[in-house]
Order: sequence, then structure tokens, then C-alpha cells
Amino acid sequence: MLPKKYRLTRSSDIIRARAEGKSWSNSKIVLCAVPNGQDTSRFGFSVSRKIGGAVVRNRCKRLLREVVHNHLVEIRAGWDFVIIVRKSFLGTQYYGAEQATLALLGIAEMLIVP
Repeated sequence: MLPKKYRLTRSSDIIRARAEGKSWSNSKIVLCAVPNGQDTSRFGFSVSRKIGGAVVRNRCKRLLREVVHNHLVEIRAGWDFVIIVRKSFLGTQYYGAEQATLALLGIAEMLIVP
């Protein structure tokens, strides 16, 4: 599970990231990012009801949270991220979700390169 200090828990923070942040997208997800002025980066996940029922939406969010959790040390600190799931994400396994997420974080230059 993604620790609480890495999660966007207030809807106002998610709305701010969507409205003021820069966004990048691929066929599976959209990534929005805005600086937060803190020592950690925080993540929010958005899955529309158009994607599916509650079980499907929660599975998508769990999968993305796991990807982020496994790569937290590689992601730049001090940003709020919102990851929005697209319909083509359905049926994606861990590896596909990881590829899509890391590709967008790389394009956004949010990955720490060793």
C-alpha cells in the first residue's frame, strides 16, 4: 500500500493539480503534475465511472498505486501527481501499467536518473 504521506487525500489538491498542473498522456493514462513545495511527492488516482463498476475502478487504482509504491525512490520529490485512467487501460496487467506510468514520468522528467 502507498503510505499516507504519499497520497493526495483532499479533493481540492486533486482539482488544483488538474487545473494548474502540466499534463502528459499516452494511450492508457494521463499524468498531471504541479509543484507542492514539500519534501515528498504525493499521488492521486482518478478512474471515471465510464471505465466500469466499482470493482474495476478499484482494481485500476490498486494497480497504479502498486506501480508508484515500487518506484517511489526513482520519482522526484516536491510534486503532486494525478494519474487519470483511460478506457484502454482495462485489462492491463502490472507490467503494462508500469511501462505506461514510467514512460510518462520519464517524458515529464520526473524520474531521478542514477
